[in-house]
Amino acid sequence: MTHKQTVRVIAFPGAPNLPVFAASENGFFEAEGLSIELTLTPNSIAQAERTAAGEFDIIFTAFDNIVAYGEGQGPAGAAVNPDYVTIMGATQLELAIVAAPDVKSYSDLKGRSIALDALSTGFAFVLYEMFARGGLKPEDVTYVPVGATPQRWQSVKSGEHAATLTIEPFTSIARKSGFNVLGLSTEIFDSYQGGAVAAHRPWAEQNPETVKAFIRAYLKGLAWTLDPLNRSQAERILQEKMPEIQPAALQSVMTSVLSPRSGLTPDAKILADGMTRVLELRSRFGKGGTTLTDPSKYLDLAHYNTVTGNR
Repeated sequence: MTHKQTVRVIAFPGAPNLPVFAASENGFFEAEGLSIELTLTPNSIAQAERTAAGEFDIIFTAFDNIVAYGEGQGPAGAAVNPDYVTIMGATQLELAIVAAPDVKSYSDLKGRSIALDALSTGFAFVLYEMFARGGLKPEDVTYVPVGATPQRWQSVKSGEHAATLTIEPFTSIARKSGFNVLGLSTEIFDSYQGGAVAAHRPWAEQNPETVKAFIRAYLKGLAWTLDPLNRSQAERILQEKMPEIQPAALQSVMTSVLSPRSGLTPDAKILADGMTRVLELRSRFGKGGTTLTDPSKYLDLAHYNTVTGNR
């Protein structure tokens, strides 16, 4: 029996994990000699701390998290260095502001509390921008760090907080549950590099062939997921892995995650304009006081380019 190389993966809960689920289900990782251990993180700080401690090899995270820690601005603090490096793209990612049923407009949020993952991450910056365009000032609301999307959605659902940012499937779940969507990031940004696939740099340097094998298997899983012929099977896999998705919400979840406008990026390509948007928002809202303009600082696409034939 051939020994499989174990790859330790940490990701946020959400429908964008579907290509990983599909690659596992269809044996694509196994065919590359890989065994995948997938852990779901409760928040970006835990993800960074555990990666910095050497617990994970591949990280599915917001591109802004990669930038933040690369600049010493990560919410876990400057002493935590997960040493992320982007190895391919993942999602455009549509972020929705989900609000309590009694909140019909941005002005209804004045004096209320807003649940975020952390206060200095890129998704928070997207929310700050959306609030500003909706006429809210920073002092109009209170921001509270709660964690990843499931915890944030639960805190709004329970009435603890008035609004939060969600991704699929939680946006569709919220709509079906009678909660209001005040705005979508795709309504104000033509392109935003939401999710990216990163590696823990020291591990990647020591395991280049494993990195390439992971990329090959993930891309097969992504292509399978995006193939319309596999839609019903993909829906089944997603429901099995995320049973919190009600059947009534499944079609809207799948439509969103399969769209390059609001979900998975075909071929896991990097969105150059989307990365620039992330840097612009961090330059405006981040604590570093520096203007960030060069996405290539946070990328190493050599293995991706070798696998895909991009030279």
